[in-house]
Amino acid sequence: MRAAKLLGAAAVGVLLAMGAPMAPIVQADTLHVLRGAASRPLNVPMNRAVVVESETPFAELSIANPQIADISTLSDRTIYVLGKTPGRTTLTLLGLDGRLITSVEVHVAPDIAEFKERLRQIMPNERIEVRTANDGVVLSGTVSSQSKLDRALALAQRYAPDRVSNLMIVGGNQQVMLKVQFAEMQRSVRKSLSNSLLFTDGGRITGGSGGYGNTNALNNSGTFSGSAPSAGQLRIGFGGGSVQLGLVIDALESQGVVRTLAEPNLIALSGQEAKFLAGGEYPIPVVSDGSTSIQYRPFGIELNFTPTVIDDGTIQLQLATSVSSIDSANGVTASGISVSAFRKREASTTVEMRDGESFAIAGLLQDDFQDLKGQVPWLGDIPVLGILFRSVEYERAQSELVIIVTPHLVNPVRGEAFALPTDRVVPPTERDLFLNGQLTGSAPPRSGAAREVANQQFSGSYGYVMD
Repeated sequence: MRAAKLLGAAAVGVLLAMGAPMAPIVQADTLHVLRGAASRPLNVPMNRAVVVESETPFAELSIANPQIADISTLSDRTIYVLGKTPGRTTLTLLGLDGRLITSVEVHVAPDIAEFKERLRQIMPNERIEVRTANDGVVLSGTVSSQSKLDRALALAQRYAPDRVSNLMIVGGNQQVMLKVQFAEMQRSVRKSLSNSLLFTDGGRITGGSGGYGNTNALNNSGTFSGSAPSAGQLRIGFGGGSVQLGLVIDALESQGVVRTLAEPNLIALSGQEAKFLAGGEYPIPVVSDGSTSIQYRPFGIELNFTPTVIDDGTIQLQLATSVSSIDSANGVTASGISVSAFRKREASTTVEMRDGESFAIAGLLQDDFQDLKGQVPWLGDIPVLGILFRSVEYERAQSELVIIVTPHLVNPVRGEAFALPTDRVVPPTERDLFLNGQLTGSAPPRSGAAREVANQQFSGSYGYVMD
C-alpha cells in the first residue's frame, strides 16, 4: 500500500512537470471492492480531483462518459478521478484475468464546499442548508428576513448561474397592517353685488339694466310682481304719474366648509400587493365601430401598497394613493351623451420605516380664485352712479389634503378578541321600548380583550355619537 502511494505521488509529479493543468485534489477515498459486485457511489466535485484507492489490484479501467469525468491510473490500486461536467457516469474496474472486479457510479456535482464557507462567513446566524441536485444547487432552511434570502440567492448564482433552486422560507412576522388617514378640508367663499334699474311709462317705453333685467316684473303702479324676493335681495319701487321706477339690489355672501376623513386599514403579506377603494365606479360610454359600450372608472379614495419586510423589522413600503371625485361642471357632451369630468389628486412614493413609525404626504393644496363683472356699456363706468348699472361677483375655493401612513407588523389573533359595532346594539324588549322609552336593549356582558369596547354605548340627540 505504501509503495502504491509513492507511485501515485510520482505520477502526479510527472504530470506537473509536463505542464498539464491540475485540479485541486481531495483527500484519498478508499473503495471496498467486492469482486463482481457494484461498489458504493463516488462523489466528485466539479473541477476538482479525487484520488481513489482500491483494496483489490486492477489491470484495466474504463469510464462510460469521459465528458463527465476523466480518469488516470497512478498504480494498480490507485485511481485519479477528475470531475468535469455535472452528471452521473460509471467507472469500471477489470482484473488481470479480464473479469469484472466492480463498477462504481461516479456522481459529479458543483463544488459547494467554498459556497458553504462563504455563506457561513456572510450570514453566520442563518440556518441555510445547501445541497446539490443534478447540475444545480438547492437552498433550504429558514431565514430571518427577505433581504437575507435575496443575499443567499445572489451568492448562490455566483457558483451555479441559473441553476439555483430556492426552497428557503422567511421566518418571523411577515404580515404588515397599513393604517392610512386621509384628511381633507375644503373652504369656499362667494360674494356677489348686483344692481338693476328698471323703469316704465305705462307700457309705452320700458327698460332695465344689470342682472335683474326683467321689466315685466315692474307694474304700472310701481310695485313688483312675481315671486317673493330671494335671500339678500332688496326691491325698491317708486314713481310719479305714468312713470314708474324700480331698483333691485342683490347682495349675497356665502361661506362653506367641508371636512372629509377616511381611515382604511389593510393587511398584506410581505411582497404582496393590497388594494382599497372607498367610493364607487362611474359609467362612461365608449363609441367604437358604430356601437356604444359602457366602461366603469373608479372614483373616491384609492390605495395600493406593497410592503416588504427587510432586516431588523424595517418595512419597505411602495405606496400609490389618490383621491378623486366627479366634476359635473367640467363635463363634455359627445354623440348626445353627457359625461362628467373627474377631479383627482394622487401621490406615489417608496419609503422605509420601522414598525409603528409614520410619514405624512402633505402640501396637496389647491386655491381657485375667480372674479366676474357685468355692466351696461359706458353707463357702468360712470363714477358713483355706475354702480347702478353693473354687477360684480367674487368666488374663492381652497382645499388641502393630508395623508398619514403608519405600518405595523401584526400577527393573527383568535376571533373572540374582536368586537363589532353591532355587538353594542341589541333590539329592545317590549318593556324597554314602551315603558322605559329605550331604543336599544342591554348588550350581554363580554369577556376578554373585547370587553371594554363592547361595553361602550351609543348616545346622541339624533343619529349616534360614539363616546
